[in-house]
Amino acid sequence: MRTQVGIVGAGPAGLTLARLLENAGIESVILESRSRAYCEARVRAGVLEQGTVDLLREAGVGGRMDAEGLVHHGIELQFDAERHRVPLSDLTGGRSIVIYGQTEVVKDLIAARLDSGLPLLFDTPAERVDAERGIVRYPDGELQCDVIAGCDGFHGCCRGALPAGTLREFSREYPYGWLGILASVAPSIDELVYAHHQRGFALLSLRSPTLSRYYIQCAPDEDLGRWPDERIWEELRTRTAVDGWTLEEGPILEKGVTGMRSYVCEPLRHERLFLAGDAAHIVPPTGAKGLNLAIHDVRMLAEALIRFYESGDKSLMDTYSETCLRRVWRCEHFSWWMTTMLHVTPGNDPFDLELQHSQLRYVTTSRAQAKALAENYVGLETV
Repeated sequence: MRTQVGIVGAGPAGLTLARLLENAGIESVILESRSRAYCEARVRAGVLEQGTVDLLREAGVGGRMDAEGLVHHGIELQFDAERHRVPLSDLTGGRSIVIYGQTEVVKDLIAARLDSGLPLLFDTPAERVDAERGIVRYPDGELQCDVIAGCDGFHGCCRGALPAGTLREFSREYPYGWLGILASVAPSIDELVYAHHQRGFALLSLRSPTLSRYYIQCAPDEDLGRWPDERIWEELRTRTAVDGWTLEEGPILEKGVTGMRSYVCEPLRHERLFLAGDAAHIVPPTGAKGLNLAIHDVRMLAEALIRFYESGDKSLMDTYSETCLRRVWRCEHFSWWMTTMLHVTPGNDPFDLELQHSQLRYVTTSRAQAKALAENYVGLETV
């Protein structure tokens, strides 16, 4: 096959890029190693920044998001059994977040792609990428491209196509993970609650008016067999308790443990290959940045490719890596800051706990600190 842009990976990054290129009249082919059913069932992030929401609307795939997504104008920080609201919209000139699962974003983008009749090849794993010649090899043949977009996640093959010695990698492993559940029960909260407790962090989130998404800090290699449903609910009650409020319980539909890490590689471009999303960077989920950062990457890449195909100007392609990495490192810092402020380190070091309490008190009493958190959380307009 021959196309202008070959896209490896049908996650939110690859699908969004394809949609933006389609709207500009640029050809693309998407190769995805998994089945459509698998892609549409992966439970991932659910917090969309203002910029992500605006982009999906502009791309013509925001209809169901606007109908079903839950707009939030604030979040709650909890410590010492008290909750303190951070008014996101008030502090950012009206910007907000929308709760709409990544799974639903992917469904909308896949439906739009298929409706357009454009190539989206499921069960077609990329086996080798030739960045110099613009070739993606897969089991039944090869795809020849002007440009390759590596949107195939952390474990994909695209990042490995960069020649040895050209890639710098930065990483940090955290000594804790998240035990996440999806429960069939109406959320007990109106806005997300980030709770600091001496037993560990907890997050109260939601997916819809009838589905709740909750997390508790655990070991990164935690054995799920040690966490029957009743223990999960008991731990959530303990870590999120405040006077006059009750955590409603219901059947747990899904549960799983996710380790936490930070990772960045650079550069994000080599010859015809451009990396985007989890193929290039990973953030801990505390700052709700993973999906949003991936969408920002492909927004920048789409702008660069559109300019190139319209005028032959390669300047945005040449600065793609530098431009994206500025935002990547800002989001890495914010995610690290939220993570270290809210999670209890193994051993419950009293010094660390007092530092965390001091930081939380500062954030919830200083307008400048609260504004900085709000600006980063809803998504900085510029970096």
